[in-house]
Parts: sequence; structure tokens; C-alpha cells
Amino acid sequence: MIACVIPVSLQKNAVISDEDHMAGHSKWSKIKRKKGANDTARSKVFSRLVKEITVAAREGGGDPTGNARLRTAIDAAKADNLPANNIDKAIKRGTGEIPGVVYEEVTFEGYGPGGVAILVQATTDNRRRTVPEMRKIFEKAGGNMGEPGSVAWMFKQAGLFVVDASTIEEDDLLMVALDAGADDVSTQGDVYEILAPPNEFHVVSQALDAASVELMSRDLAMLPQSTIGLEGREAERCIRLMESLDDHDDVQNVWTNADISEEVAEQAAAG
Repeated sequence: MIACVIPVSLQKNAVISDEDHMAGHSKWSKIKRKKGANDTARSKVFSRLVKEITVAAREGGGDPTGNARLRTAIDAAKADNLPANNIDKAIKRGTGEIPGVVYEEVTFEGYGPGGVAILVQATTDNRRRTVPEMRKIFEKAGGNMGEPGSVAWMFKQAGLFVVDASTIEEDDLLMVALDAGADDVSTQGDVYEILAPPNEFHVVSQALDAASVELMSRDLAMLPQSTIGLEGREAERCIRLMESLDDHDDVQNVWTNADISEEVAEQAAAG
């Protein structure tokens, strides 16, 4: 069954503003960062990076100078300390120089507790296995899978860079990021988040590296254009759904327009 959700622009608890459109992403990112330090989580990160490099090389060739997606994937892999040998093998698997699994990209769209929108980007070698598994995860958490296009329109792609606020002064970061073509630098708790147009992602990435800015992450993210506030049990259920989706081996990224309270986010990150 497909959930019927009132358009975000008509919901009384939807917030539409430049300041708040990042809220759902920021809270979810904080939870992921604090839970992502263990060895199992690092292994999952490496697996995702290898898949993305492989697909990027297959789609656009193995030369990063002429393949923006591959260049972005390699930048992210280096930032997460993926060994150079793993990067090289992933590229060669993508171009067919060495044998490997053939991956297919699949996007899943759906609704979580409270009617929030959830967008899942996955890379699978078996769509027939992954689709029912995704549907089961949604339904178990009180959500529903939607039809293609049902929630994607609520998100917009942007380059997203996360910097530990303790490592650099905000004014210094602003100067580097904005001069390189970034749109915005905002403070989100103990981190700075830099937004850039997708076509400026690599330029901004290079500028930050050249200025020795230590990045916690760099992604081409799908950011919500408005958010829906969740509290109490609905917020907790939404976090469990996001975590279950993110834990699936085929999932590359999970995005939501849920705005979860700081208290609930902190509890989830600690737990």
C-alpha cells in the first residue's frame, strides 16, 4: 500500500526557509558520524566507496579528468583513507580491465513515521533481492515505499562538505569556500557545513584541500527543500528506520526531510 501524504507546502508543521532546510540532514549526519567510528561502520564506508567508483568508471570511463563523477568518488575515497590499491582495482573493475560484480543503481522513495519523505540511493547486483528487502524495512518501521517520483521532487542535489568546527576559524573557512564557488557556510552544532552547486563540487573540493582544510566528509548530497518536525516516539521510529535502511549492504545513502529534535538526535547518537 502506498501512503498518501499531504504535500509539504500544505502541512502546518512544514518549515520552509534557508536556515532550516538542512535541519533533517544535519541531525541524521550527526547520528551517523557518532556511530560510524567502529570498525564495522568503516568497513561499510569502504564498501560504498568501492561500489561508487566502480559504477562511475563503468558509466563514464576510467579517466577522472574527463569523468566528473569518478573524480568526485575518488576525492571522497581519499578523504576516507581508502587505500590507493582499492581505488585502482575499483576503477579497473568498472572499465572491465579486471572481472568483477556488475552493479545496478536503484533509487527507492518512501514515507516514514509522521509522513516524512525518505530517499534511498542503492547499488545492487540483484534488484529482485533488494526491492522486497527495502519494502520490508520500510513497513517494519511503520513507513511505506512510494512510487518512483513520489518524494524525489522534495530534494535538490548539492555539494556538501562537513568540517570539524574546532579545526578552523569560521572567517577563514568562509574566505576559502566562497572564493572557490561555494554557496553557503553554516554552523551546525560542532561542525561547519559548506554547500556548493553540483558543478562546482570538484573546484571547491580542490580549494579546501589546497588550504589544508580537514574534511570530515564530502558528498554530492540530496538535501530537503523543506522539513517536517518530528518529536517523541515518531522521531525515535524515524531514526530506527533510517538506521535500518543505512545498515543494508546495498544502500549507499539515505536522505530525509525529517527535522528531529536535538535531544532525540543526541540520544540516538549515544545509543
